[in-house]
Amino acid sequence: MDFIKKETTDGVGIITLNRPEVYNSFHIPMAKEVQSALDEFEQDESIRAIILTAEGKGFCAGQDLKEATKEGGPSIGEIVETTYNPIIHKLRNIEKPIIGAINGVAAGAGANIALACDITFASNKASFIQSFSSIGLIPDSGGTFFLPRLIGMQRAAAHMFLADKFSAEKAKEIGMIYEVVEHDELMSKCLEFAKQLAKRPTRGIGLTKRALNLALTNDLTTQLGVEKELQIEAANTYDNKEGIAAFLEKRNPEFKGK
Repeated sequence: MDFIKKETTDGVGIITLNRPEVYNSFHIPMAKEVQSALDEFEQDESIRAIILTAEGKGFCAGQDLKEATKEGGPSIGEIVETTYNPIIHKLRNIEKPIIGAINGVAAGAGANIALACDITFASNKASFIQSFSSIGLIPDSGGTFFLPRLIGMQRAAAHMFLADKFSAEKAKEIGMIYEVVEHDELMSKCLEFAKQLAKRPTRGIGLTKRALNLALTNDLTTQLGVEKELQIEAANTYDNKEGIAAFLEKRNPEFKGK
């Protein structure tokens, strides 16, 4: 891996964007490494939670414009199709909890990747910018899908039209992210949280994530049917049986993520 760092600890997989000299802006090689790491952590049964973070002062400045404007380089359509769309699909469809640890500015696609995580923590030095309109583009990487659902259509439109900066505190206040922590405590807090999730019933969490994804577009009747089918599936897991046994025996459950 040349453009990311990858490590594991206590059931948690950590992906760290590692192009700090360009505020971790994406080019296709880094995107491929992120996708590969996500695939690896998805398939590894010992990994039961994932953290996505970055090196340096910024989380991600979005697209590396040198790649996007290079003569003979990839078109904007190729970049979106090979870089951002696969990453967003993986963040949403991997049935393990994915935590965003936003250490600094998250701009453009970087902001929307942060929003696509299941639970997003941010440093008190972080900020979020839908910077696309500043160069005449539209928000991609799921931004037009997730942001209105998180903060409402009017706020999302204003944020996208103006490309104004949201502080981490403002982002939490309006429901855009989960929590703000002191900058120096970001990774320790996220790792502690991820380790707690890694001890939880991973299959049940994964099925919950699937239900939440479907709820974004289903009507109530359809969603009730989804809940019934996924509940049947969850009831047949080892962790459900262990949870019930632990409750009846008045002990702490030992979930295996199966």
